Amino acid sequence: MSEYGRRAIHASGVGMPAIYLLEIVTWTELRYFMLVVTGIVFTLEFLRLVVGLDHRIYDEITRPYEQHAVAGYALYMLSMTSVAVLFGPAVTIPAMLMLILGDPISGELGDNAADEHKRPAVVAAMFGVCFVLAVPFTVAGSTLGVGAVAAAVGAAVGAVADGIKPVVRGVAVDDNLTIPPVAAAGIAVAFWLLGVDTGFDPLWF
Repeated sequence: MSEYGRRAIHASGVGMPAIYLLEIVTWTELRYFMLVVTGIVFTLEFLRLVVGLDHRIYDEITRPYEQHAVAGYALYMLSMTSVAVLFGPAVTIPAMLMLILGDPISGELGDNAADEHKRPAVVAAMFGVCFVLAVPFTVAGSTLGVGAVAAAVGAAVGAVADGIKPVVRGVAVDDNLTIPPVAAAGIAVAFWLLGVDTGFDPLWF
């Protein structure tokens, strides 16, 4: 599959926040739905990596360096679901959109390898995209001034997570795993410092 195809699949995840925003499901129902999807995804990864179930579709959606490691699509679901379980919509939806839409836009602008940092201009563009995606939701969850600051903080750390590739034991940490948690943490901390409810809203099972 071409990189365009992978980015289109990546962006199709916008359907998850969309079904909440369109009031098709409640916030609690979306969280449970994401937990179920994440469970299915990791079951498929177990079958692929441990059992050896090797379907042609895996060759299409995974990159060569993911053939023997947990694939990016699983990390994508894990990171977004983790944020959704911990926070309310004003924090979670911006963090999700930064990964769902911001990351493929950044990928299209950059030409770096998986273990290379992105150029400063690409990081700056990612910040702008993330800010635009976040600010409607952070403002809705607070006030114009506070929401703009929270969006800027979340966008800044989200752009850094996208652009800077930490390497652990010779393996670059996938930004599918890092963007939503750091962006959500940035937004929540900004809310807290500015005296607004942080949006911390854990799902109690």
